[in-house]
Amino acid sequence: MKTFSSFRYSAAIKEYLLITVGLLVYVAAWTTFLIPNHLVGGGVTGISTLIYYATGIPISITYLSFNVILIIIGLRTIGWKFGIKTIYGVIMTAIAFQLMPRVIPEDLIRVMALDNGKLISSLLGAAVAGAGVGTVIAQGGSTGGTDILAQIIGKYRNISPGRIMMSCDLVIIGSSFFVSDEPTIGLKLAVVLYGYLIIGMSSYTVDTVLSGAKRSVQYFIFSKHHQEIADRISTDLHRGVTVITSQGWYSKTEQKVLLVIARRTESNTIAKIVKEIDKNAFISIASVSGVYGAGFEVLKT
Repeated sequence: MKTFSSFRYSAAIKEYLLITVGLLVYVAAWTTFLIPNHLVGGGVTGISTLIYYATGIPISITYLSFNVILIIIGLRTIGWKFGIKTIYGVIMTAIAFQLMPRVIPEDLIRVMALDNGKLISSLLGAAVAGAGVGTVIAQGGSTGGTDILAQIIGKYRNISPGRIMMSCDLVIIGSSFFVSDEPTIGLKLAVVLYGYLIIGMSSYTVDTVLSGAKRSVQYFIFSKHHQEIADRISTDLHRGVTVITSQGWYSKTEQKVLLVIARRTESNTIAKIVKEIDKNAFISIASVSGVYGAGFEVLKT
């Protein structure tokens, strides 16, 4: 029991560490590519950016203020459904928006973003921000904002969260037309189009990251030392092992086959365990997706 508890503790530390890294990457993308070029994305970050462009109020203040209001409303309407990780994500993102502009060198922003123009900055910023958000979501975290709003509205209206969030993003980015400091209507319209490009590219990157994070592997292990291998996998990785009784057609002898489904990141560990115990073991490995149940994804209807 002590070993299992320590495993869960270390797993929780890893999750929060990856959430923190993802949030820092997300804020760095905004600070380096989008904000210096006066570009706008979606969500509460997009609203905070618009307010910053119009009034000069720091993004960290408006971002935290909007999310605190949404969290309070969420607590009164849907309870703790959005989770502690969302609150952690909101606080860390607000802190990062306050500190990141002081950390990233101005010459790096000029070379990477300003000298490359709005189009390249939109693509790079969206890709990097999407990678950060994807990392956060893969660990069960969230940046708050329209995620919470979608859950609140979804409780009272039969509207999908994706549609609510998309509608909010369209309105937020469309509003940049009236806030942009560009001198002509054409340039103002270009900023809006860049914004739509940003949310499209960001969404694609998030889906790509999540697709890789959720991919799993399926092992079939044939070995005379199946008991030792099963014990090691169960003890070291805390993964379930299924023992299947089979019969070799050529030898007509009965043997045991181990079936193991694990995360792709655990694949090398399993291979190492098998190699240490039985170098002559026969192994079949296949990539699988859509694994649902304890230790994997939750099946949603």
